[in-house]
Amino acid sequence: MKLDGRRESMNVEDRRGKGGAAKAGGLGIGGIIIVGLIWLLTGKAPDAEVVQQLTQGNNIEYTQTDPTQFSEEDQELFKFAKQILAGTEDVWTKEFKKMGRTYEPPKLVVFSDAVNSACGNATSASGPFYCSGDQCVYLDLEFFKSMKSQIGADGDFAYAYVIAHEVGHHVQYLLGTLNAAHQQMARYGQNSAQSNQISVRLELQADFYAGVWAYNDNKMFGSLEDGDIEEALNAASKIGDDYLQKQAYGRTMPETFNHGTSAQRSKWLKKGLYTGDINQGDTFSPDYDRL
Repeated sequence: MKLDGRRESMNVEDRRGKGGAAKAGGLGIGGIIIVGLIWLLTGKAPDAEVVQQLTQGNNIEYTQTDPTQFSEEDQELFKFAKQILAGTEDVWTKEFKKMGRTYEPPKLVVFSDAVNSACGNATSASGPFYCSGDQCVYLDLEFFKSMKSQIGADGDFAYAYVIAHEVGHHVQYLLGTLNAAHQQMARYGQNSAQSNQISVRLELQADFYAGVWAYNDNKMFGSLEDGDIEEALNAASKIGDDYLQKQAYGRTMPETFNHGTSAQRSKWLKKGLYTGDINQGDTFSPDYDRL
């Protein structure tokens, strides 16, 4: 991506200078193992709400560390994340204005190891997530490094897609889609087949919104380079529920899918990338088997 000279968002809170560790009785190594098992069995990192259940009534204890410990790579990734967030602010401010709305950007909280959020305590094992309780996107920059080493998804636009996807959930929150979907999921019950299908629809729409952002960011700033789109589509295919479950234990459990298959995620990201039209991102009306 071409980001030279691009501004950096001010809506960022850097918590990397604090090393998180669960207090006795908190998440601890046992909880981290549970988080890992959830990832293995469902093909995804657990949502913040799940992590909250594992840490209910407990706190994360932080110890201050020297900010100069961060490598040049870490600092470059931090700058990159701030520039991508700024791009989402520029694009979504313009898109919301077209709808006669005012865009209120989320805050990006960059952390290392563990973090407290309005959705509960979380560790790096939970992966990047959006919390509507405080309207923040939470990200441990180590996740980008693990994308390359663990699932073979690399490249700056692949990383940008991750941030834009979480911001896509914030867009859903502002438009009322997220809360409506969560209420419907609550009626069906957690981890029910119906609830999982609603989750898939939410995630595919967030993928679509990430594509809409990329289309319009490129239109405004000429940010995309050769190979960027392929990077993002490769990342989308590598984080499909079916792909991750096959990698984990050789088979899939479609009833547990809650982010969408590799084909679905690539399809909706590509649709956003090539249309740039938020009005074409209805993932709730089509029959589930036609997503």
